Order: sequence, then C-alpha cells, then structure tokens
Amino acid sequence: MTEAPLRTPDGRYLIVRGRLWRSSNPNLPESLRLGFVAELMAARREVGAARRAEDRERLARAGAAVDAAKRALGERGPVWWDDGAPDFNRHLVKNTPYAAWYAARFGSE
Repeated sequence: MTEAPLRTPDGRYLIVRGRLWRSSNPNLPESLRLGFVAELMAARREVGAARRAEDRERLARAGAAVDAAKRALGERGPVWWDDGAPDFNRHLVKNTPYAAWYAARFGSE
C-alpha cells in the first residue's frame, strides 16, 4: 500500500518531491467530488490511449477533459480558499511561505 502524500498544515497543497500541488477543494460535497474524480480518471485513461494511438486530436480532447475535471475539483483555475492568500501551485516548497515548516519537519534539502 502506498503512503498518502504529505499535505501542508492548511490542507491547500500536497507535497510531491519537494513541490506543492494544489489539493482538491475540501468543501465539495462527496458525491460531487467522486463524480469529478471519476471523470478525471476516465480522461487520464483516454490521454494514455490517445498517446498509444498517436492521435493528436484525440489527445487534445482528452487533455481538455483532464483540465476540466481538475478545474471542477479546484486543483486548477481560481483558488478555492477565500482569505486572499496567493496560489503557490507547482512551486518548490523551499521558495514558499511553507519553507520553514517543511525544513523543521524534514531538514533542509
């Protein structure tokens, strides 16, 4: 069983290899979230199939479907929090306000 990714203390980001990735909106109703996750997984499978088929048009449609699902989940597009904090999606943790917390937990990397 794989270990769950580390989350920032405020729950806004997952940390993968020292980089922040925006988490899904925790305020989504579970039934809605599950539907969006199912759409995302289907779109990702379609991306793989399009790549294997070397079909650029199909790949573009599948990529757009992945983007739409990630936006619906709150992982892309406007942030889901409302306190005015900036978005650090895809930033290295060490270059964000989470740097001290991360260093205290894991040491400097």
